[in-house]
Amino acid sequence: MCRSKKCTDCPLRIGIVLFSLVAVLLNSCGNDGEKVLPLTIDITESVYASALVQPDSLYDVHAPVNGILDHIQVQEGDTVQQGDVLFKIIDTNPLLNSKNAKLNLELARANYGPNSPILKKIRADIDAARLSLTNDSINYYRQKRLWEQKIGSKMEYDSRKLAYELSQKKLNRLQSEYRRMEKELAIQFEQAKNTYISTQTNAEDFTVRSKIKGTVYAVNKEPGELVTTSQPLAAIGSSTDFLIEMLVDEVDIVKLHKGQRTFITLDAYPNKVFEAHITKIYPKKDEKSQTFKVEGVFDESPETLYPGLAGEANIIIATKKNALVVPKAYFMDDFHVLTEDGPVKVTTGLQNLEYVEIVEGLTKDTEIIKPTQ
Repeated sequence: MCRSKKCTDCPLRIGIVLFSLVAVLLNSCGNDGEKVLPLTIDITESVYASALVQPDSLYDVHAPVNGILDHIQVQEGDTVQQGDVLFKIIDTNPLLNSKNAKLNLELARANYGPNSPILKKIRADIDAARLSLTNDSINYYRQKRLWEQKIGSKMEYDSRKLAYELSQKKLNRLQSEYRRMEKELAIQFEQAKNTYISTQTNAEDFTVRSKIKGTVYAVNKEPGELVTTSQPLAAIGSSTDFLIEMLVDEVDIVKLHKGQRTFITLDAYPNKVFEAHITKIYPKKDEKSQTFKVEGVFDESPETLYPGLAGEANIIIATKKNALVVPKAYFMDDFHVLTEDGPVKVTTGLQNLEYVEIVEGLTKDTEIIKPTQ
C-alpha cells in the first residue's frame, strides 16, 4: 500500500489512471455495434396515402332559386332515377316577375298593333301636315304665277315659298318619325315577349330534380326552412360504384401515374387487404395540406361500402426480385453505411419501410455495423 502523503505522485496511482484511459479509448474506437450481412430478397417500393371511400358521381344538390323549402320528396337512403323530383321550393319573386312581364308584353303588343295609340297619333299628325302642305303648295304656286306676271310683291312670294318648304319638311319629318317609332315598338314587343318567356322558364325552376340515377346519401334541410342557391340541399351519388380518394404528399406525386396497383386497408375491414388501381390524378395541389388528390377504383369491391369509410393506401411504385438490401437502421445517413474498414458510400435503389436496396458499394459478403445512437 502507498503511504505517501501525495497520492497523485504514487507510481501505482499513475498506472491505474493510464490503464483506465487506454481502456476508454479502445472501447470508443471498437466496433461493438450489431452486425449483419446484406440480404437478397424481393423488394417492393410504395407510396403511402390516406384513403377515403366515396360514391362515384357524388354531387351536392343545390336550389336554382332562393326561397322556402315547401316539400321534400325523398329521404336518406332512397334510390332515385334521373329526373325524379327531389324538392319543391316556394319563391314569390319569380311569380311576380312573370306577372309583370306579362303586363309589359300586353302593353307592347297594344302599342305595336294596328290600333296603336302612339302610331295613331303620328298618323293623325301626318294627315294634318299633308293637308297643310297641300294648302301651302296651292298658295305658293298661285303666288309664283302672279310674281312671274310681275303682280304682287317679292316679300309675299318669298313668304309663300317658305311656308311651302316648311310644310314639306314637316311632313317628311313626321313620316320618318313614324317609320322609326314603328320599328322601335316592334323591338319593344319582341323584347317583352322574350322576357315573358324567360320568366316562365324561371318559374319552372321551383322543382329540383335528380341529375343521375343513384342513392340519396344526405338530406340537409327540413320543410319550411329558408334555402339559398349556395347551400346544398342534399348529396346524391352512385348506388353501386365507389371511388377511393387518396391524399398523396407533394414529394411523392411525381412517382405516380394512372393504372398503378394499390393496396387498400379499411378501418371497417381490419383484417383484409383490397387491391385497386389509380384512375385519375388531380393536377392542383391543396395548399393547406400540401397534398394532391388521387382517385382509384377497387379491382374487386368489398361486399358492403358506405361513403366516408376511411383507411390507408399503399401505391406500388416499383418491384424487384433478388435485390441486395440492408436494413434502414444500419444507415449512417442517406448514402453511407459502417463496415469494419470504416464508412462506405453506397448507391441505393428501391426502398420500403424496413429495407433499402444497395445498387453499388457492397457485396453480399460485406458485414455492416449498426451505428450507435
